Amino acid sequence: MRIEYDIKLGFKDVMFRPKRSTLKSRSQVDLDRTFKFMHTETLWTGVPIMAANMDTVGTFEMARALTERNLFTAVHKHYTPAEWTAFLKNAPEGIENHVAVSTGTGVEDFKKLIEIKDQNPQLKFICIDVANGYSEHFVSFLKRTREQFPDKVIMAGNVVTGEMVEELLLAGADLVKVGIGPGSVCTTRVKTGVGYPQLSAIIECADAAHGLGGQIISDGGCAIPGDVAKAFGAGADFVMLGGMLAGHDESGGEVVEQDGEKFKQFYGMSSSTAMDKHAGGVANYRASEGKTVQVPYRGDVESTLNDILGGLRSTCTYVGASTLKELTKRTTFIRVAEQENRVYTK
Repeated sequence: MRIEYDIKLGFKDVMFRPKRSTLKSRSQVDLDRTFKFMHTETLWTGVPIMAANMDTVGTFEMARALTERNLFTAVHKHYTPAEWTAFLKNAPEGIENHVAVSTGTGVEDFKKLIEIKDQNPQLKFICIDVANGYSEHFVSFLKRTREQFPDKVIMAGNVVTGEMVEELLLAGADLVKVGIGPGSVCTTRVKTGVGYPQLSAIIECADAAHGLGGQIISDGGCAIPGDVAKAFGAGADFVMLGGMLAGHDESGGEVVEQDGEKFKQFYGMSSSTAMDKHAGGVANYRASEGKTVQVPYRGDVESTLNDILGGLRSTCTYVGASTLKELTKRTTFIRVAEQENRVYTK
């Protein structure tokens, strides 16, 4: 047993230090980024905010809405090959540049991934998603996927340490998903005692990835637009959102009414709700590691996107970054004990 005494930070532990800026307006900030990926010749340009591959967030409907704003969606893994084919026939032109096909690491998962790709060769992105990216099985599956799809962009995770980011990149990943336990409906830290504060995870993993020419996706922990900005400031290339995009028309699930208020169900993909729905229940060798909550119904996702993107542009103006790419270079974080005056907060 050993203890690391270095302080590890989450989003609530810091704020941006403002800096002199030449920008006159938030409208001058360019949020688009262009990436070339480590293992392919693919170029991607867009706003690097991504809907999480949860079935109450990463839906086809969400993908249509986010594509219209030049954002990205990691579509959840429970759509069939036939549903993918039908979706792409009726989707906006170029949507294949803004969606990833998600997969687990089982034998049937791999067969399904091949079938989806065979039927829809225009799809460019694959998201290999497991809760624990530290297993040898996961790395082997990643290597096999890279061999099967040498020209596709592969996202893989989740991990939170630099050495594992390097291993996944060298095994075939182009982008590594970073985050264990920070999600709003994740209970991994409670059930297992395992985790890593998200801001420090981003800083350390981004350093490791960028040294090899790879990228990272910050996955989890963002509750407000300021957190999204902090993730980018810490070095994240993409920021993946779950709870912030839940509860909308595009989020999937039915609207329910309780005591005159409308809600939508939102749950973690390791929750008993998700496993009852997709895996026949929670296996007797494991525990549920996710919550199920009722999120207030928020209507169309457009207003939420405006709030997130507007906040991010405002951050850039406060530190003098004219482009999103510049933000991390202009970032100085200060340690704080409080974030806001909560006297009028319920």
